[in-house]
Formats: sequence, structure tokens, C-alpha cells
Amino acid sequence: MNQVRRLFAVRDRELPSPVPAGSPVAEADGLSVRLGRRQVLDSVGLAARAGEVLALVGPNGAGKSTLLAALAGDLPAAGGEVRIGGRPAAAWSAPELALRRAVLPQSAVLSFPFPVEDVVRMGRAPWAGTAREDEDDAAVATAMAATEVTDFAARPFSALSGGERARVALARVLAQRTPLLLLDEPTAALDLRHQELVLRICRERAAAGDAVVVVLHDLGLASAHADRAAVLHGGRIAVAGPPAEVFTGALLGEVYRQPVEVFPHPRTGVPLIVPVRGS
Repeated sequence: MNQVRRLFAVRDRELPSPVPAGSPVAEADGLSVRLGRRQVLDSVGLAARAGEVLALVGPNGAGKSTLLAALAGDLPAAGGEVRIGGRPAAAWSAPELALRRAVLPQSAVLSFPFPVEDVVRMGRAPWAGTAREDEDDAAVATAMAATEVTDFAARPFSALSGGERARVALARVLAQRTPLLLLDEPTAALDLRHQELVLRICRERAAAGDAVVVVLHDLGLASAHADRAAVLHGGRIAVAGPPAEVFTGALLGEVYRQPVEVFPHPRTGVPLIVPVRGS
């Protein structure tokens, strides 16, 4: 852990500035990405804005995780550009980038049996040697409480269930306290209660001014919790906007190749998406 902190302990880093609500924190402009010989994203334009939850949805292979990784600056663009904090992602050093965006991958794998609290504390490594280093203990405690992992702080990460690991990994991301959160299928391993917990956390972070981009397969969660949804199809964005406007039966049926019905929740009015099934 101390070695990780020393890696980031550079004192001439440019710290992130506050971003006004509604302003872009990360932007893809004409973004194309190739993986090997395959073009995965083709001329994608999208912005993640401060104070909102943006859901990336679409069928398997549509390019959701690739777009998330590109927005993080972790994948090079074959065309177009990704900007973070108004600057090309490639122009930031790795330590400066780690102060501006936190990434939750689909699966969390560690080779050593680190205690849960140490795993969460790894999220504080980018702030070593900065004026915000003194926030470490509070950031770790707050993140663990929010994700309900405090009770097993001393347990080895390798001894946890899949759902518990997912929540610890999210706590690490929250402890990093960056203005941009990029979460790849954070609810995939979780039960119903903890799925709702994670999306409430996303909403709370957006309300506090962060930009949250989350890849979701559950259209119901995206509809209920996202301010905007971008529907990916064949490496392009088919449509983007408020879920109540873009989640239509015709569009979703075409994108997913599965007929669906979309109707408003009787109490909240949030769109409910149900597959059309045989009698």
C-alpha cells in the first residue's frame, strides 16, 4: 500500500477544479475505437455532465464497456477525441487523470488477500502528497458505510462473495472522490436491495455535483435512476436523452431484437419495460 502511495506522491500535480452543474466533465467527440481489426465504436459523440447520471445501455457487443473505457482515457481513439476536464485525455499524466476520474471495471480481481479496508484505501492513493491527503480516513469510512461493507472491514477480499466484492470495489471508487465516476455494470452481481443501493449512491453523487456514467443491462434501473440514457447499437449511439423520451417500444425492440412493451408506472410515471412473451 505504501508503494502505491509513493507512486502517486508527486507534488506538482494540477488538482481538479470544481465543475458547474450541467457542464461537461468528459466528452467524446467523433470518437472511433478499434480493438484489433474490429471497429467497436464509430463516430460517437457524447458528454457526461456534472450533476447527472448518464446510463449506457444496449445489447451485448454494442460497445458500452469500450465507450466507458475510452471516456476514462484507458483506450486510445482511432479517430476523434476524448476530453476530460476540457483537455484531451492523453494530455493528462496518469496521476492527474486519477484525480479526475475513478473507474469501476466489470470484475474486481486481486492476487493477494488484502483486508477489505486496505482495498478501499487504495482509492486514496492518487491524493498522496496533496492538500487533500488528510481526508483519507474520512473518505474511506464514508465510502464503506455507504456501500454497507464496514462490518467486514478486516476480512480478506478473497474470502468475500461476488456481491460483497462488487460493493467493496465500488467503495474504493467512491473513496477516490473524483468529479467523474465511470461504473461498468456495478449491479451485475447484486441482489435486488443492493442494486437499488448502488443506484441511489449514483444519484447522491450526481446531486453532490459529480458526473456519473454507468453501464447497465437492466433497463428498469436505467429508467428509474438515470437523468439521461444513451442507447448503443452497432458501435453507434442510436439515441440519447431522458429515458422517458428515448425508451420506446419501437426503438428498444429494434435494438435488442426483442419485442417489448413500454408503459408508465402507475404511481411514478417512470417507464416500465417488459418483454413481449407468448401466452
